[in-house]
Amino acid sequence: MDAPVPADVVLSPPERMQPLVNRRLLPSLLVAGLLLMVPASATAKTKVAVGIGDQSPKMFTEANWKALNLKKTRFFVEWNTIDQAGELAKADAFVAAARAARVSVLMHISTDDINSTPRRPLPSNSAYKSKVGALVARYRPQGVKDWGVWNEANHKSQPTARNPKRAAQFYKTFRKFKCSSCKIVALDVLDQAGVEKYIGSWIKAAGSVGKKARIIGVHNYSQVNRRITEKNASKRYPGVARILKAVRKRNKVAKLWLTETGGLASFGNAFKCDRSRQANRTKYMFDLIKKYDRDIERLYSYNYFGNGCTPAFDGGLVEADGTPRAAYTTFKKGLKNTTR
Repeated sequence: MDAPVPADVVLSPPERMQPLVNRRLLPSLLVAGLLLMVPASATAKTKVAVGIGDQSPKMFTEANWKALNLKKTRFFVEWNTIDQAGELAKADAFVAAARAARVSVLMHISTDDINSTPRRPLPSNSAYKSKVGALVARYRPQGVKDWGVWNEANHKSQPTARNPKRAAQFYKTFRKFKCSSCKIVALDVLDQAGVEKYIGSWIKAAGSVGKKARIIGVHNYSQVNRRITEKNASKRYPGVARILKAVRKRNKVAKLWLTETGGLASFGNAFKCDRSRQANRTKYMFDLIKKYDRDIERLYSYNYFGNGCTPAFDGGLVEADGTPRAAYTTFKKGLKNTTR
């Protein structure tokens, strides 16, 4: 397929109407012509850095994971993990394994019970400062320099869902922690109905620091798995373009990190078990970051290990025993045109 002609380029008239070309220029022109014949896909490389999120340190010892040559991962922790010996041990083990594998960790703060109904109580700002500050003090010396203020803040499972003002307060508090050279995901949202309003409310509540926040996290599962485009996006399934528009109304500088995304093998009644569909949607995930290369800085696919394609949630690139799925092959191929 011929490459499209840029709008500012004037097409030449037919060859027979042109004067003879200076023979000295022919070699250079031939080389230029050959370069133009190379498909864009063969040379195009996005600036998006890719990683995989998972909760198991076993991932770092898997041969198939090592073959991906990834340098980034994501791990979420309960906001009060510092008070829970069991949760703290899990975080210690994950950070140690990642460090041994020379992989940087994005540590994302979250609710202390994502399955709670009703949702868990919203922490006070002082409690957040105490508990989360202790986590930063513990893991920053261990090399954790990427942090998320609050995971999926607008989702109903999170105590921040109805309080973007408190989520903004958490960001202001986090900025005061001793975390030199840290990168902070100021706001992290799911691409669902109401996300645009939530973003606007959060930036307004955060004030000047919200307008200058450098990183906004997005979980665009709906867009990837429903193949949402700019044409069929809606309030219910907004996608990256609408989320970007909502951010840009008040913040002109933020980059997006797709902190959770990926093709799903299964998820409740919405996505019945289908590993072939998962591979197809994994490819679409990479197509999206090519399209929004200017605005997306990182992508974390979730997750590495599957769980047998059970209805609860399964976004694993490999089976529970480490056997690669079709999505793994697609993911590995997609990495060729990204950074690490």
